[in-house]
Amino acid sequence: MSKKTLLNSKEIHIILHRLACQLIENHNSFEKTVVIGIQPRGVHLAKRLVSILQNDYNISKVKLGQLDITFYRDDFRRREAPLEASKTTIDFIIEGKNVVFIDDVLYSGRSIRAALTAIQSFGRPENIELLVLIDRRFSRHLPIQPDYTGRQVDVINKEKVTVHWKENDKKDAVYIINN
Repeated sequence: MSKKTLLNSKEIHIILHRLACQLIENHNSFEKTVVIGIQPRGVHLAKRLVSILQNDYNISKVKLGQLDITFYRDDFRRREAPLEASKTTIDFIIEGKNVVFIDDVLYSGRSIRAALTAIQSFGRPENIELLVLIDRRFSRHLPIQPDYTGRQVDVINKEKVTVHWKENDKKDAVYIINN
């Protein structure tokens, strides 16, 4: 097994600030926009982006939620190990709001399809956008594309992209792992 560094901590920092600026360009004060991290790994990215928006760009009204998609996935019954659901926390109204889904890696598109189904339980948003740190653009099973992308990467299907956050893994980094 080999591991190649795709992004280091400094590069992730720069990308996160660029993504935050793109969100500000499209959503201004965030009065009609909510940010929802897709459990489990999109939540770390969402929290980091909201922190940047609030602390570095003085956007005070950013609403942050977390969405668990475990039982909305089309493959959850096909797994041998029992699944553990994560927590959904959406303590605001999404009806008529712009929703920005946040996830770390866009691979097949199945997680996003599940998130689109799951969010319907909370109302009907005005608009839904997708922000991802890493877009594995040639791996889609569904016609889903991100609106905001940190980095596009072309990897073969046997390679895996893993994102490490300093909150969990002691440092920020993105790796390509070849099994």
